[in-house]
Amino acid sequence: MLVEIPQPYDFELSLTRFREWGTDGATVWHEGGLHRVVGGVEVRVGPVPGGVRIEPGSPGAVAEISALLGLPFDLEPFHAWAARETALGPIVERLRGFRPTLNPSPFEALVVAITTQQISLRAAAAIRGRLVRRFGTQHGVAWAFPTRERIAAAAPEELVAIGFSRSKAAYVVGLARSELDFDALAALPDDEVAAALTALPGLGEWTADWFLARHLARPHAWPAGDLGVRKAVSSFYADGRPLTTKEVRVMGARFTPFQNLSAQFLLMGARLAG
Repeated sequence: MLVEIPQPYDFELSLTRFREWGTDGATVWHEGGLHRVVGGVEVRVGPVPGGVRIEPGSPGAVAEISALLGLPFDLEPFHAWAARETALGPIVERLRGFRPTLNPSPFEALVVAITTQQISLRAAAAIRGRLVRRFGTQHGVAWAFPTRERIAAAAPEELVAIGFSRSKAAYVVGLARSELDFDALAALPDDEVAAALTALPGLGEWTADWFLARHLARPHAWPAGDLGVRKAVSSFYADGRPLTTKEVRVMGARFTPFQNLSAQFLLMGARLAG
């Protein structure tokens, strides 16, 4: 099934995080395509002129993969706005074809955020990969991410045994067992989403910011507490001077109404520059 994507679109550039920074087995770069399990069926996503092809195609697969590929983002007005930004403008121009990805599953997005707290993306993916293989199900080269119910039934010690710290194991199991209605979060304004998430153990402002940014695709999400974002803002806007989270939070107003996309492009620009 063909899914059209607004052009220009660079499939490999947009999926850099899956190609180069490690996989947890749930979203897998394999032989030039992306593999993910949707509704118990492994689908392959590959580039074709004008978009991507999803095989096998189904309405559910199209909906989930479209979200994963970042189709909720409207990049055209962002590109027009960014062209007036002295530092961000050249980055966006150099990254023509880049479309930030999203995590289409709220539970998975939060588990990803918890595992990534204070460690590298590659290390987090390795630990999460053991979680996926221990509690998920394999369908070809990809695995279905463990369900909330499966993790809720696990003991924290089972996660510790596969490499989780005791605190993160408790946070993940606690999240699964919580009464938080993930689907209802999508209807709430940003501040109420953040309040609902940070009421749970282990889910702080950083986690809430990234959930708003990379699951809900909220335009004003600005992960000021993220080390990578702070370094990118420092490099491109402060001549390399170290910046505090508070300073970067205040600077977010500069990127209104495109804080989320600005953060994503600044991160990618910094990574490619490094």
